[in-house]
Amino acid sequence: MTSPYAQHGFRVGFDWGPVGAGVVAGHLVAVVDVLSFTTAVTVATDLGIDVYPYRWRDETAVAYASQYDAHLAVGRSEAGPGDVSLSPVTIRQATGVTRLVLPSPNGSTIAQQLSESGATVIAVSLRNRLAAAQWANQRLAADPSLKVVAIAAGERWPDGSLRPAVEDLWGAGGFLSALETDGLSPEARAAVAAYDAVADELPTLLHDCAGGRELTQYGYPEDVRIAAEVDQSRSVPVLKDGKLTTSI
Repeated sequence: MTSPYAQHGFRVGFDWGPVGAGVVAGHLVAVVDVLSFTTAVTVATDLGIDVYPYRWRDETAVAYASQYDAHLAVGRSEAGPGDVSLSPVTIRQATGVTRLVLPSPNGSTIAQQLSESGATVIAVSLRNRLAAAQWANQRLAADPSLKVVAIAAGERWPDGSLRPAVEDLWGAGGFLSALETDGLSPEARAAVAAYDAVADELPTLLHDCAGGRELTQYGYPEDVRIAAEVDQSRSVPVLKDGKLTTSI
């Protein structure tokens, strides 16, 4: 019996977090983590840096980075001069980095999880939502059976439960709104409606939402400003052989 949560019969779907990613299967899956994993990925791929998603920054991450001769990002609060972290600012300032292992408990974890599903996985933020949709549109036109799903990563409450993050809803909805196809599930239509409602105010509202206020409070307002560079990136980071590398 088909799961009622799988959004079966719709060509475009939407859901939240690692569990949603596992339930709503798609041939092409857009992972959206605006503050900050997928924004950081687009900044990196704009610069020609390949990104290896990883779940946690621990001893296994050190070994993983060594395996690929890649730079391992440090925690955002641990970054000193010259260090690279999940902060897009540090990636823009990096020198000599061509491969980056970028752990995060949300977007990076979902991307790595999906790498084993057989789906084509792309990283989408507000910065590249239009470029990613145009890339997806070419594939939708070429394959009538293709199903596209957007997964909003969300954040975590202290007890580990999912905290739906409105910036990820906007990023997913912005991507889905630019797809040239019918057959959106009710969940996907809701995400599009959320984006359409704020599209003209996004730079301001991204700073005002809980996630933007949190990063600003912690001293990273520039990360929010970079995340608000709507449609400024042409990169479409595609997950291939364990790494997100731009198709442009």
